[in-house]
Amino acid sequence: MFQKGTTQKCGDCIIIASSRFVEFSAVLLPPNNPLVMNTTIVLIGPIGAGKSTVGHLLAQKLKLPLCTVDVVRWGYYAKIGYDKVLAAQIAASEQGIRGVLRYSEPFDAQLIEMILADYYGIIDFGASNSVYDDNDLQVRVENTLAPYPNVVLLLPSADMDESTAILKSRLTKMLHEAGQAFTNELFALNEYLLRHPSNRQLAKRIVYTKDKTPEEICAEIIRQLP
Repeated sequence: MFQKGTTQKCGDCIIIASSRFVEFSAVLLPPNNPLVMNTTIVLIGPIGAGKSTVGHLLAQKLKLPLCTVDVVRWGYYAKIGYDKVLAAQIAASEQGIRGVLRYSEPFDAQLIEMILADYYGIIDFGASNSVYDDNDLQVRVENTLAPYPNVVLLLPSADMDESTAILKSRLTKMLHEAGQAFTNELFALNEYLLRHPSNRQLAKRIVYTKDKTPEEICAEIIRQLP
């Protein structure tokens, strides 16, 4: 017996019981079924864009499961040969964090494919999961996300300079409250993620969040769903 308004995974299939999007009493569907893809909302954007906060609210409002990629990524990385020691060495070298991003790109492209095969509902990407300097990897990820109509890019503003300032202020506050140190390298990295064209190429729609509450942002996303 399935509770109305819920989705549940059963083996390699997903049961949708009169969900927000699909009006069936109890339907057994594979994860790559268009109905399941239409139910899934993928949130992308730079650090501090609000993906985690909005993702939790969307999951609650739509009664859908939530996958935060930053939480599960290391289990997948271990399966596909990501070398944390090498990544740390790259980070400590002249290549820095940007070098780690370049090293991580092929792993992230595979990670996204695996995540979408294993999860449904609300999927909150890490800030770097949607940014690729390698064009072949960018195209690969575009193809992976192509069947998903609800890939939403969260940005503070359409003005990139304004977005840069807002995100820097948010990050400073977040790290200060967490008692964590921050450097200009982190701010420069986030500006790079913000301005990179990959996010806009992957997104099906953009939601600007300046002066909006998380509840207002969720309501806007839900209104725009097909």
